[in-house]
Amino acid sequence: MSVINELRMRPAAAERRSWDASLAVRLALAVTVISTLLVGANLATPIYPLLQADLGLTPFAVTIAFASYVVALIGGLVLAGHWSDHIGRRAALVLAVVLGLLGAALFAVATSLPMLAAGRALQGGAVALATGASAAALRDLLPTRPDWASRFTLMASAGGVAAGPVIGGLLSLLPAPTRTPFIVYLVLLGSLLVPLVLLRARPAIKPAAADNPLAALRPRRPAVSRDARRSFWTASSVGFLSFAVFGFTLSLAPTWFAGIAGTSSRPLIGLLAALVLGSSAVSQLVSPRGRFVVPVGLAAMALGVGLLPLAEGTGSLPLLVGACVVAGFGQGMAFRVVFNEVSVKVDPALHAQTISAVYVITYLGSAVPVLGLGAAAGIWGLNASVTVFALAVSGVCAVLAAGSLVARLRAAR
Repeated sequence: MSVINELRMRPAAAERRSWDASLAVRLALAVTVISTLLVGANLATPIYPLLQADLGLTPFAVTIAFASYVVALIGGLVLAGHWSDHIGRRAALVLAVVLGLLGAALFAVATSLPMLAAGRALQGGAVALATGASAAALRDLLPTRPDWASRFTLMASAGGVAAGPVIGGLLSLLPAPTRTPFIVYLVLLGSLLVPLVLLRARPAIKPAAADNPLAALRPRRPAVSRDARRSFWTASSVGFLSFAVFGFTLSLAPTWFAGIAGTSSRPLIGLLAALVLGSSAVSQLVSPRGRFVVPVGLAAMALGVGLLPLAEGTGSLPLLVGACVVAGFGQGMAFRVVFNEVSVKVDPALHAQTISAVYVITYLGSAVPVLGLGAAAGIWGLNASVTVFALAVSGVCAVLAAGSLVARLRAAR
């Protein structure tokens, strides 16, 4: 069935020749699409200082550009998080790639804050479509291994976000540093359309009604089954804190890191910005196990984030690196477990919708705290604002760690 027929939610009159890819290839394609879209969404992280200088942007303006991506992403999750259940996973991923291409192209030619915000919004819509579709596709492909489906989902997400600043920093060494990275990225992302279009798509798990197929695409309130409700709120709380830290490292942190490291090297700044996300991705491979993984992970996250102001106060680059690594590894440990607890309790037919609901709250962490931090930085300065932000996040992580420890001790009894 062609992508057009999938989007129309109509069966094809005749089966066309297509590529019946293996399970391994389908897994790799689902992971590659979402990770590549997230690379593009974070490609500009080490370039923000250049954009600030070129366009005369304030720290708050940078957070507005960053938050426009998050707001569009959250809106997309609410409006279209369930679409892949009805149009099929492949069609949803194709739409996501097309939106990602438009967003990156607009960002590449942006000459003002509104253009930056529009490009970021398109990228947010692309990631929103791909988030539910790729997570659900992995669950469909690994029906007997939901733990690995969750692990692949988090690895792709954290890995893509972590790779974006590093790749952006390296590509910014080429001529036209605010344009070239996006041109290279457009070629890479566009190439993914070839295997997606040729792929033999699997049927949608919830076909739309023949008489009114568009009704299935209407916006829905995020819904969670009663059995998964407690796990849902735990995962959402951990996700909100996690993405508050991620949002900081991907927006205002490059300027802050540059001051601590005493450098203007964009590759180095990109690497520092990627440390938290990279450590989170590595934790999915190491995969610590045990009853107390969640409280230990949250405690590690509290420690790492709490050490950030000390690294700035002492001007210690090794302490900064260590704090980022500990925070990221702890976050990955905790979020993997709580995310998997939601995934295994949800019926496959509701998986895309429920995971999208988790990410709605999770991504709010990238918008609300970071916007507040940007506004505070304009009033009290970046260093003082980051200190308050880090201590607040660290304190809440410690409270969640204590609560999780108590709950698991009670369950053990």
